[in-house]
Amino acid sequence: MSKDHSTDDVAFIKALAELLNDNELSEISVKREYGENDTLNVKVSKMSAMAAAPAPVYAPAPQAPAASAPAAAAPAAASKSSDPADHPGAVASPMVGTAYLAPEPGADAFVSVGQQVSAGQTLLIIEAMKTMNHIPAPASGVVKRILVTDGTPVEYGAPLMIIE
Repeated sequence: MSKDHSTDDVAFIKALAELLNDNELSEISVKREYGENDTLNVKVSKMSAMAAAPAPVYAPAPQAPAASAPAAAAPAAASKSSDPADHPGAVASPMVGTAYLAPEPGADAFVSVGQQVSAGQTLLIIEAMKTMNHIPAPASGVVKRILVTDGTPVEYGAPLMIIE
């Protein structure tokens, strides 16, 4: 007799993700058997720092000595915003899965850059274990950046969007 293990499975996957981070592993693959014809195969992997890093931002060289003060401030601003995960308005992925920006292929995206969103409004969907999970806006604001593309894999804690 098959029993619904979804709550236990989610806790199990979260524990695997923590184990992955705590032990600096790049991937864990586990097969969990509940009985005959009732198994769970889980593969949790971490993207490399090089793949997850945003492209570097370069400021143009100053043309005149008078412009040296504003040019000196530009690299500080670029380094401050270089990691979207550190942004106070970053929406982090609550799970490992595949991100989808629209409810179905060919449909309009849930949100776009510059759009006003309210708390609880669906921003995107993350498919995990063949389940579509709607990711709500944690607070009202304006979508400033969308950091994932449609159909890309995301990991737990990865920044998805920035809302200010």
